[in-house]
This record gives sequence, structure tokens and C-alpha cells, in this order.
Amino acid sequence: MAAIGNRGTVTEAAGFNAEADAQSLREAMKGAGTDEDAITKVLAHCTIAQRQRIKEAYKQTVGKDLADDLSSELSGNYCSVVLGLLMLAPVYDAYELRNAMRGAGTEEAGLIDILASRTNAEIKIVNAIYKKEYEKDLEEAVCGDTSGMFQRVLVSLLTAGRDESDRVDEAQAVLDAKEMFEAGEARWGTDEVKFLTVLCVRNRNHLLRVFEEYQKISGRDIEDSIKREMSGCLEDVFLAIVKCIKNKPAFFAERLYKSMKGLGTTDTVLIRIMVARAEIDMLDIKVQFLQMYGKTLYSFIKGDTSGDYRTILLELCGGE
Repeated sequence: MAAIGNRGTVTEAAGFNAEADAQSLREAMKGAGTDEDAITKVLAHCTIAQRQRIKEAYKQTVGKDLADDLSSELSGNYCSVVLGLLMLAPVYDAYELRNAMRGAGTEEAGLIDILASRTNAEIKIVNAIYKKEYEKDLEEAVCGDTSGMFQRVLVSLLTAGRDESDRVDEAQAVLDAKEMFEAGEARWGTDEVKFLTVLCVRNRNHLLRVFEEYQKISGRDIEDSIKREMSGCLEDVFLAIVKCIKNKPAFFAERLYKSMKGLGTTDTVLIRIMVARAEIDMLDIKVQFLQMYGKTLYSFIKGDTSGDYRTILLELCGGE
């Protein structure tokens, strides 16, 4: 499994005892009513690896699947968070990608958030898990659910073909910037393939150099050009790739902000990011959120959610 970052708000529980935790969860679901606080207390304060051990202990001592029991006891957004916490990271990604493509219509944001932000290694594992869990190629699923240039960008990301060295080829960076400029700002209509070839394939250091060079040639930021030249999902996916290359925690901070600002909350986005990043870079996301919006992520979640759902998200957020 890809190494989990060490900038998470969720860390290993001290004095961890899987059997005792399994017992606590069993008690929380016994009889009439469910003790959500007890469930939050166990699951929001240990790592994904520790939760796997709790699942095993539960199965051994209760003879039932913990996720099944929880999903029959819980409902709504709180249930979604809890079930997400029980999954290994790539399993959760595969599950979220499948949800994004289920039923009528597609939740493009789900496809974009995951595929634009994961490493080659992570995408390879997600591909394998998707195939195993859902008996279908992820690429096939994406192609059946999207179209046009947007589909081509997603397929390119799915092949996990990004160069992962940290080498910068100066001459190539200048050429890439020039070709992207000529494919967009400098012509009538946009040659999106050129953007795909550079943005989905080059390594991070090289792309940061390309973005600098692009600014020099065009007099504007690459993000501004993408906004001027493209629209809809294609614009969204290219912007997401650029933002993740520049500053991944800032990308997630912006996604969280947009999921909560204004009327209503986009819970799918809020849950996905809080669950997926809690153990990786939530500390950095919180710092970026405060810098970008002048308010804490904690205060935003608190003001925008309620009940047990709010409680568990605030625990994952890790305090004010």
C-alpha cells in the first residue's frame, strides 16, 4: 500500500486493544437505539490499519461483519463517514469512484477529486481493487460513463503514466510551455490534446517549471488560461491537475470550502475528503484553509453540519 503521510489529524491510538474496541462497538449497537458517541470514540481515534484489526476482532468475537452491522444500525451522512473509515484507502477510492458513476448521471467531481490527486502507485492499486471488487475494468466503467475530451483526460490519468522522477528538462519545459500557449491562447479554438500530453504525463518539478515559463510567455497564469480556453468538466479536471501539482493541500482546502459555502452542503465531497485525507495531510489542509479563507476548517464544519455527523467530522478535523 502507498505510504500514508504523517501530516494527518488521525494518528495511532495509544494503548490500542482491538478486542476491547470490538466489544465497545458491539455494546454500542446492542438493544434498542445505538450509541453513536461510543462508535465515534472508537473509530475516529485510530488509524486505518488499527480499524482493520478491530474488524477482524469483531468478526472473531461476534461472528458477523462489522461494516454490515454498522450499516444496519446507522443511516445518512454519519453512516457514510463510518463505513468510509472502515475501508483501506484504495478500497475507499474504488468505492467512491463506483458511487460517482452509479445510477443516472455522473458525479464528475468524484472522478476528478480522486484521479487528479492520486499518485501513480495509488492509481495502480485502485485499478486492481476496482477490478476485483466490481468485476469490471475501471477504465471501461469511466468510458461508459463519460465522453469526449474529458473522458480522454481521465483515461490518461488512469493509466498511471505520469513521470515520477524529479528531473527537470529545461529545454523541454520551455517547449512544453510554448506548445501549450500555441495550443490555447495563441490560436482560435483550443488544441486540448496538447494540454493533456503535458499535464497528465510530466513530473511535478518539470510542470512547476513549465508553469513559470508559461507565465513568462503568455503573461498570465496557466490556471487563468485554462479558465479562458475551456469549460465544464474539462476545465474542472485540468484545473484540478494544475492545483494538485502546485499545492495538493490547498486544492483540498478549496474543495472543502466550496462544498460548504452558500446554501446547502455537498456532503459527498465533504465526506470523501475528510475520510480520505484524515491520516495523510489534514494538518496541512487546515493550515491552507485558514490562510485562504481567514476562518478555520473546524468552524466551517461546525457551522454547516449537525448531530453525530458533525461530531465525527470535527473529530477527523482534529480540533480548532
